[in-house]
Amino acid sequence: MKILLNGVGRIGKAILRIALKNKSFEVVTINELNSNIQNLAYSINYDSTYGKLKNKFKPYKNYIENKTTKIEIINEKSLLDIDFKKYDIDFVIDASGSKLDIKQFKNLDVKAIFLTHPNKNADINVILGVNENKLDIKKHKIISTSSCNATALLPILKLCDDNFKIEYGDITTVHPLLNHQKVLDSGCVGNYDRNIQCNAEFGRSSLQNIIPSKTTTVEACSYVLAQINDDIFSSSSLRVPTATVGVINVNLKVKKRCKKEKLISLCKKYEKEQTSKIILNNYKSLVSSDFQKEKYTTIIDHRFTDVKQEKMIKLVIWYDNEWGYASKVVDIINSLYKN
Repeated sequence: MKILLNGVGRIGKAILRIALKNKSFEVVTINELNSNIQNLAYSINYDSTYGKLKNKFKPYKNYIENKTTKIEIINEKSLLDIDFKKYDIDFVIDASGSKLDIKQFKNLDVKAIFLTHPNKNADINVILGVNENKLDIKKHKIISTSSCNATALLPILKLCDDNFKIEYGDITTVHPLLNHQKVLDSGCVGNYDRNIQCNAEFGRSSLQNIIPSKTTTVEACSYVLAQINDDIFSSSSLRVPTATVGVINVNLKVKKRCKKEKLISLCKKYEKEQTSKIILNNYKSLVSSDFQKEKYTTIIDHRFTDVKQEKMIKLVIWYDNEWGYASKVVDIINSLYKN
């Protein structure tokens, strides 16, 4: 399977690095607005969070190449301007973070387009461990791989809902800083995807503050499991001055009686029987950086697992919001190859 990767920002670069070790598909073309091919190769070779590539890429006129891989580089502003037959592309991974006109992109001459963000208008939103068995490449052309937060949260919510029936709940995501935030205090920051023209808090220094924010995590979950939605969940987010690895504080009120030992037993059973790296049960005295570059995306810290009055469940979930999420995008595409 030949892939065109649209955008090599934080998520795109993580997907590329993971894909370089993948045997099911290969990234043969990158579409990137950065037309400085030397800088592009440099940014792929070196990363302040995940380190440097051993097998480094060298830049050439219109491609980059290392000892094992050659990738053609193009600089089109829109996917609509790309001749996919020319590059012999099967699938597109859109990691650009930009809004897409779904109707227009359904006509592109590729088998499928994977969006690395939630999109209610996609043919399907997929989270591994929840609904990947519903993915049908014959019916679904625009495929959302949801968000890092929803990818971490929804598998454990589904497990709790299936066994104890969630009545209502609350989540708080503690999320590392992102590129659209400011290093020092500045003007307000707009968010086109969330229809926010001026967010004053995101204009404050991301290195000096814990910044409160709204989160679309529950909304993203509802695109995958309709019963997990904003009617029964309240939510908020805190941006913190770390490079990667987030954590979600989860409180659930359930209808059926639940005991802590039963809940932990179900988590252990899930981890033992799963075929993909989704749930990981942690009991060690670890901190966020210990989960950096971890492919498991629902890491349950059982030091904080608790149940009150057999009806209120408390959980703490770790996840690498870049590498872990990117690994699940690759795993979802790999599932097509296996089928």
